[in-house]
Amino acid sequence: MQTPVYLDYNATTPLDERVLEAMMPYLQGKFGNPSSSAHWFGWQAVAAVELARKRVAECIGATDPQEIIFTSGATESVNLALRGVADIAGSGHIISVATEHKAVLDTLSYLQRKGFSVTLLAVDEYGLIDMTELESAFRSDTLLVSVMHANNETGTINDIASIGAVCRERGVLFHTDATQSVGKYPFNVLDMNVDFASFTAHKMYGSKGSGVLYLRKCFPRIAIEPLLMGGGQEFGLRSGTHNVAGIVGLQKALELCTSAMSEESLKCRDLRDGLYTRLLQEIPSIELNGVPINDPRHMPGTLNISFPGVLSSLMMSGINDVAMSAASACGTSDGSYSHVLRAMNVGDVRGESAIRISVGRYTTNDEINYAAGQLVAQYQSLADVRVA
Repeated sequence: MQTPVYLDYNATTPLDERVLEAMMPYLQGKFGNPSSSAHWFGWQAVAAVELARKRVAECIGATDPQEIIFTSGATESVNLALRGVADIAGSGHIISVATEHKAVLDTLSYLQRKGFSVTLLAVDEYGLIDMTELESAFRSDTLLVSVMHANNETGTINDIASIGAVCRERGVLFHTDATQSVGKYPFNVLDMNVDFASFTAHKMYGSKGSGVLYLRKCFPRIAIEPLLMGGGQEFGLRSGTHNVAGIVGLQKALELCTSAMSEESLKCRDLRDGLYTRLLQEIPSIELNGVPINDPRHMPGTLNISFPGVLSSLMMSGINDVAMSAASACGTSDGSYSHVLRAMNVGDVRGESAIRISVGRYTTNDEINYAAGQLVAQYQSLADVRVA
């Protein structure tokens, strides 16, 4: 086993060699611009983009390849969906959840400053919303509901099929941030009543800088304004020269994840459960954040645990050869603890001692055993500075 050990797969994943192999031709010989329609180099590039569009659509159950809009990543896709709908409407009400990723929450704050009304639903101790509260939150001017599929910090999985059905009954658009679930957990836009879905390549062993917005075409009410103006690429919704290599890599990454999903989910669940069991045996007072570890609503590769009385920064400062995190890689940097755990009302002591560990395709049992040993040793070494 080599160190450092990487256990932060929810932040980003290593680039799969098979994905890199698929990308390489479009970084070298096939370097054409898909918008160059007068020669062979452009034709090669546009053919690759359109094949990727078709196959990505198939992987998520979309009925039309033109429902796939390629972007620079999930953050842009979220902005395009939320701001795109709002710009068309001009005013109105949006419903979301207090535990959403900052890409959603910060976009909603921006829209509030523009005059839109936003309702953020509370969550319970597991990070789940109350469906009755959701139904009560709808207003006559509600435009959109945005609820993430799987939480990036706790691994809690929302029942987005039921949420989407409630939205559909009311004629309200439904967006889900599926960044942590696509490629790792069954996801079908038709079965889940989704109108918009955002995700990105680098969470599923693709490259950074390539993402997708799924936009349902068969719902006539859907119309969005683009964020970027220029060449009119992506059906006029996302101008800018295509990242052909990144798009091809996203396609390949998603196909690989889809074909191996059952096997990899089982592997990740076993590794995560093994780590949790070992830590619980050595430190019985640790606390799990999110739904119970054996609950099907818990993402297989995610473990968020609190080490009572010890700041997460202190725990991690003494373990330099294991990559973990205290919260989302895109979360707060002001020293306060995760807004997700705060919304779950876990309390300051528990929130400030939380560490997120996430495993993936390349994680081994040896790495899990090593990480467990390092965490136990570090916790024991801090016995004199623990806070009750």
